[in-house]
Amino acid sequence: MERTQPTDPAAEPPDPAAGPGRPHRPGAGSPAAGRAAGRTPAARTAGPALTGLPGPPPLGASALPPGTYEGRVVLVTGGGTGLGKAIAAEFARLGADLVIAGRRADRLAAARDELAAVGGGRVTAAVCDIRDPERIAEVFDAAEAASGRPDVLVNNAAANFPVPAEDMSPNAWRAVVDVTLTGTWFTSREFGRRHLSGGTPASIVNIGASYAWTGGPGFAHSAAAKAGVKSLVETLAVEWGPYGIQVNGLVPGLVPHPDMTPDIRSGLAAAGAAAAPDARQPALRVGAPRELGWAATFLASPYARFITGHTLVVDGANWQRRALVNPDVVPVRTQLGRGPFTP
Repeated sequence: MERTQPTDPAAEPPDPAAGPGRPHRPGAGSPAAGRAAGRTPAARTAGPALTGLPGPPPLGASALPPGTYEGRVVLVTGGGTGLGKAIAAEFARLGADLVIAGRRADRLAAARDELAAVGGGRVTAAVCDIRDPERIAEVFDAAEAASGRPDVLVNNAAANFPVPAEDMSPNAWRAVVDVTLTGTWFTSREFGRRHLSGGTPASIVNIGASYAWTGGPGFAHSAAAKAGVKSLVETLAVEWGPYGIQVNGLVPGLVPHPDMTPDIRSGLAAAGAAAAPDARQPALRVGAPRELGWAATFLASPYARFITGHTLVVDGANWQRRALVNPDVVPVRTQLGRGPFTP
């Protein structure tokens, strides 16, 4: 997908979250707003219009007071693209120094320039494979030398691709689990040990997935890894809470962005969701990357100090959606266009 020239260096594509006729309106959703729109109790009984949830405030708005993260250092893994970059941008708007880590130097360099233009403090990019604990330690050393010990860790890096469970090779399993779960643990361990040694408070936000609760047919490797990530949130929150370290999780729903992988794009297209994704969401709209960023900045902020061990789902209630009558079962192999299984 071609990216238009943004006015904001961390700008998102045209905002699908606003939806047709659903711009953000201050006060929308209040009783007064409902009356102003003619949505009286009688009108609701007669059959209210399906409006969906209002769109978010515009790009550039912040969920917290200006300067909330001034003097703070935030390290985001997978921060060079997609949702990781969007999360990093919201911390930057609030004054944070950033360290973005990822495996591709070219993407990191481009993201560093974009994020530096957003505002905030210093932006440092570090090439890092989070499966390598020694390299992770080097990244933390470099971050401390450049800006100071990271106060916030956002574990966003992950790997994923669709495959029927019976077709998955041992290498395919390891490729996803080693990044998504083991890499998250390695970075959390390094971060936690440094704060435990220093006696300093800190916050971790792990990016999860809703199939940590439900299972993920077609994504057995990722679903198992994300279930482990959710368990780490709950376990480390208890173990490290007495030392001032918060640990929370954050789960995105359908949040389109320019860096979506080809398998995600093709999956949406095959399901017919690419053309009309709004109709498949209870909110009647998809999410905007900044909405995930706002949630992350809140969870790691001074305003959420008594929230820990919690996983917040930002998906417009889509993962809780159920039909009155379940649709016909279509095997994963069929959904993925695979032929009959042969060993």
